[in-house]
Amino acid sequence: MKKALGLAFVALAVAGCGTSEAQVPAQKAVAEQLNFSATTVDGKQFSGTSLAGKAAVLWFWTPWCETCQEETTGVAKAAQAHPDKVTFVGVGAEDKVPAMKDFVTRYGIGSFTNLADTDAAVWRRFGITYQPGYAFVSPQGTVEVVKSGLDDAELAAKVDQLARS
Repeated sequence: MKKALGLAFVALAVAGCGTSEAQVPAQKAVAEQLNFSATTVDGKQFSGTSLAGKAAVLWFWTPWCETCQEETTGVAKAAQAHPDKVTFVGVGAEDKVPAMKDFVTRYGIGSFTNLADTDAAVWRRFGITYQPGYAFVSPQGTVEVVKSGLDDAELAAKVDQLARS
């Protein structure tokens, strides 16, 4: 009995040894805007909270927007620049899902997730009222919204900065 109690005490002491508040993993910061659920253009479920603790870019587009069409090459290139450090998510709206799927295919932006925000709920969460627009989310949970298009160099610079955060 003494031996069993002694072993139990040692197990408890070892289990508690070295655990301090500083060593307990901190909760990932979640920006309020990331508290959403949406469906991708391929019909899969997506949770905005999956971006918590990550560097991410949300690109807001519509299939019929000429500026969005022109930006696709730069966006695709920026998404490929730091694939392990920055997550890209396209957020299509103001049209029907088939048109959004066609846009993703036609302009070659299927290498990253694209949401079918048919009711513009995600757009509203970020204050986007017209396209194109961007939201740059830091791993710490801060969000910078840009309510305009960006040329390739501006986008690349912002993504590079985000990758270093």
